[in-house]
Amino acid sequence: MKYIFYLIILSVFFSCGKEKTILLPEINHSNISEIKDVSPAYLFYDETKTDSVELNRKNLISTTNWLVNVDKRLTLKQAIPHIKFLQEKKKNSSHKNENAKNYFTCNDTSKKSLGFIEFTDVIFHEESSEEYISKISDLKYSENIKPISINLKGEISILNSNSKPFIIKSTKETILNDLKKLDSGKNIIFLNFNEGLFFQDYITYKSLLLKADLQYATLSNQEFLHN
Repeated sequence: MKYIFYLIILSVFFSCGKEKTILLPEINHSNISEIKDVSPAYLFYDETKTDSVELNRKNLISTTNWLVNVDKRLTLKQAIPHIKFLQEKKKNSSHKNENAKNYFTCNDTSKKSLGFIEFTDVIFHEESSEEYISKISDLKYSENIKPISINLKGEISILNSNSKPFIIKSTKETILNDLKKLDSGKNIIFLNFNEGLFFQDYITYKSLLLKADLQYATLSNQEFLHN
């Protein structure tokens, strides 16, 4: 499968008239290492463009699994609008395959091969989770929502307990242990990312949390960008 994937990349580069490169984000573990029946899309880092990003989606087939290759140097503010565009394009296609998924392509450094992170059902909001919650009065389990915010310095804040709110200050190295301090119950984690974070940072935190054994919490498919 990997061999076929690289042939697809080369055909896209040369059909465009010049070779283009993309620096994929790195992860140290992936549960998904092989996907069949795929179409690729590319988000290139291009300093000559107004927003430094170029989207190539010419080879996408709506009924296949989509591999979205995002250059790790792009910020979330640059990349996410294009990712949302691709999600909407597939959702609104007249030709649908309910089993077809969307994945981010990564370099799995532990296996020295490609790894993939699914984002089919992720809903990206260009606002904070606090703003979102304030607008949704009938949101189920709102008392169990635990927002996690990651700022530009990589500092992590976990809001715990609505009855007696307090903030757990965490880091990339301690977040898994700190999540164990959450109140017992059916907690839902809302991830908040500063829009200035690089896509590499986003993938790092996502992969870290996806492989975590969270006893008292589940990751929401709602994700939020803030400035």
